[in-house]
Amino acid sequence: MALVVQKYGGTSVGTIEKIRNVARRVARTYDDGNDVVVIVSAMAGETNKLVALANEICEFPSEREYDVLVATGEQVTIALLSMCLQSMGYKAKSYLGHQIPILTDSSYSKARIEKIEDKKIREDLKNGTIIVVAGFQGTDKEGNVTTLGRGGSDTSAVAVAAGLKADVCEIYTDVDGVYTTDPRMVPEASKIEKISYDEMLEMASLGAKVLQIRSVEFAKKYDVVVHVRSSFNDNPGTLVMKEDADMETVLVSGITYNKDEAKISVMRVPDKPGIASKLFSPLSHANITVDMIIQNVSHEGYTDLTFTVPRSDFKKALKIVEETASQIGAGGVASDENIAKVSIVGVGMRSHSGIASKMFQTLSQEGINIQMISTSEIKVSCVVDSKYTELAVRVLHDAFGLSRKDVKAE
Repeated sequence: MALVVQKYGGTSVGTIEKIRNVARRVARTYDDGNDVVVIVSAMAGETNKLVALANEICEFPSEREYDVLVATGEQVTIALLSMCLQSMGYKAKSYLGHQIPILTDSSYSKARIEKIEDKKIREDLKNGTIIVVAGFQGTDKEGNVTTLGRGGSDTSAVAVAAGLKADVCEIYTDVDGVYTTDPRMVPEASKIEKISYDEMLEMASLGAKVLQIRSVEFAKKYDVVVHVRSSFNDNPGTLVMKEDADMETVLVSGITYNKDEAKISVMRVPDKPGIASKLFSPLSHANITVDMIIQNVSHEGYTDLTFTVPRSDFKKALKIVEETASQIGAGGVASDENIAKVSIVGVGMRSHSGIASKMFQTLSQEGINIQMISTSEIKVSCVVDSKYTELAVRVLHDAFGLSRKDVKAE
């Protein structure tokens, strides 16, 4: 008997019929002799509706109450799935995050899981019960409802799998694995059979929507093998696992893009020690993640500093930066929400040269201007005008031979 953790995203439980389909899949796994714990997201579109309600009430809602609101979407799904399983003759029981409990810190909307109490789950599993857990949410030490950020149900699933020492963590979604790029943008994209934790971390952080970055961090830390699969067929998916020798033979594994970022530039910043700290510390205290940072060469004691932040935090970040810029005597603040970050990722980049220059040349040939560049040993990212996103992804995908026909030809 194996312990299987399965996670189903919003598109997999978006309608009553889809919930019935998930129930049948869960029941089949249980009938195969496995203990099953299921993590589910809110039904597709529900979280967006709740966020819209919050924004309609006020521009800057209380973070605590925001989490109380958006966490309700998963409560509907766990109840419906449990009801469906019970109607099919199975013992099933739903749990909200605080009922287990899934213990987190108090960073509302971006909470991090600190501990999972597994006593209740293990007792129910011994009784042959299928456990259905609300993803995306937990509780802090004060008993407040917390949420883990968009895609947080992935993190819930991997954390539960790690805590229970599950044999496998299956992440079911609307695509049947991790692709070389978004197949909705590039139909010729090919499915990746297996990918390293580090590559998946980069792809998740750079805009790939298949897995949330913190779920991959958890998987890497606790060595949880994650199987990304489709909830609509039985095809094998993509294994996210430890790096092996085969992975290094591929120069570039995937092309990602992210339109959910904005750029802020602070002009004529005094170029002296401590200024960068004064500029970025308030953003850190506001729990705003700063991504790419570029500082120009100092001229006459001043420099320009440009960085990107998540678009969801843009208004708050811009307000903070404008206040700080005034305090430090900067010349002014400019911003741009119409940007996109396009990236190439691959562990093979560690041992092969010329990959970055090929990326820059490919974009240049299409007349795409690069505004910012960021690199690591397994990725290169470029910020471009958002209107060029699809073109940039397509030409880079072709340039690095990632389409299905190219992969087969090799």
